[in-house]
Amino acid sequence: MRKIKLTKEEQLIEDNLEQFVRVDKQEYKQIAQAIITRKKDAVLNVRVNSHDLINIKRRAQKLGVKYQTFISEVIHRIAQAS
Repeated sequence: MRKIKLTKEEQLIEDNLEQFVRVDKQEYKQIAQAIITRKKDAVLNVRVNSHDLINIKRRAQKLGVKYQTFISEVIHRIAQAS
């Protein structure tokens, strides 16, 4: 039997399957709404210091996410803080 080659994301999901739990319909709707609310629908171009970008990429890599996703999450958290 051949072993299927998984992407990094697929492998991460498979490695963490025991952490996934069933949710009721109400909680599922709340999760779905949160995803819709967080949908990225705007583009931002910004110049940054190359050393800062290297550090951001390193931190994102340690977390296992793309650096653009990491930056987007940081911006979101700052925007929500009041």
